[in-house]
Amino acid sequence: MIRIEGIAAFVAVVEAGSVSEAARRLRLSKSVVSERLAELEKSLGGILLHRTTRKLTLTEDGTVFLERAARIVREIEEAAADMAERRGTLSGPIRIAAPVTFGRMHLGPALYPFLAKHPEIELTLDIDDRRVDAASDGYDAIIRNGPIADSRLVAWKLTRSRRLLCASPDYLARQGIPSSLADLNGHRGIFYTNRGVADWRFQTPEGAIVVRAKLALGINNGDMLRDAAIAGLGIALLPAFIAGPAIREGRLAEIDVGHRPEAEFIYMAHPEGRNPSAKLRAIADHLKKSFGDPPYWDPAG
Repeated sequence: MIRIEGIAAFVAVVEAGSVSEAARRLRLSKSVVSERLAELEKSLGGILLHRTTRKLTLTEDGTVFLERAARIVREIEEAAADMAERRGTLSGPIRIAAPVTFGRMHLGPALYPFLAKHPEIELTLDIDDRRVDAASDGYDAIIRNGPIADSRLVAWKLTRSRRLLCASPDYLARQGIPSSLADLNGHRGIFYTNRGVADWRFQTPEGAIVVRAKLALGINNGDMLRDAAIAGLGIALLPAFIAGPAIREGRLAEIDVGHRPEAEFIYMAHPEGRNPSAKLRAIADHLKKSFGDPPYWDPAG
């Protein structure tokens, strides 16, 4: 007889990449997860995973079984959540990915009171600047600053996200203050490597213009991007949610080159084809109210 616990263990192991991480997420011991996997394979009469000391890989049977197994687990979780919603309770597991700096500075402080109000929600928040695949990596939603190009995702706008061209007063005193887009070509730029050196896009009457300053430093973390600008290494194009406090404190100065960086938004996006749960919708609504529009962190807001 096939047991749902075994199916859930199998899906968790594949999504987590290891038995130990799946056990942590399921709040079970490794031995229990391994036993459930073995019992499932015995019931199915086939091997789903090749196990070595270093990694797990899906067998052909496992690959075929995974899609339906994941759907079964999601539907059971959604059914349980729907029942809880009928009782006026938001409950059950939910997994969200978000970028590091935004998560630390704004997402966490916004979420903590919501989670305290709804203690039956089991939120796993993965803070990582890499571009995760929401569907394949098993996330219910991702939070992103900037455009979402993945057509498999349905995006909800949480708030506007203005980006500010800025540098330290010391750098501008030494190198001069640029007053036009052309001036930027002679300056040193600090770039967010997850976007690349073509990230500096500005709105003009003729359309978007990309400016490529000289590469001074490339970093894949927003905190370090800001700190490098404060240290006087060059000019950075920073989201207001990162640069705002440093600008108010005088550690960074906003630069006006006559054209604004392209407008962006902060999104919550969920995989297309999945009916978003009541708790996911509630989290999105709470975040919209918490951030405001314009958002509270924008120095011009």
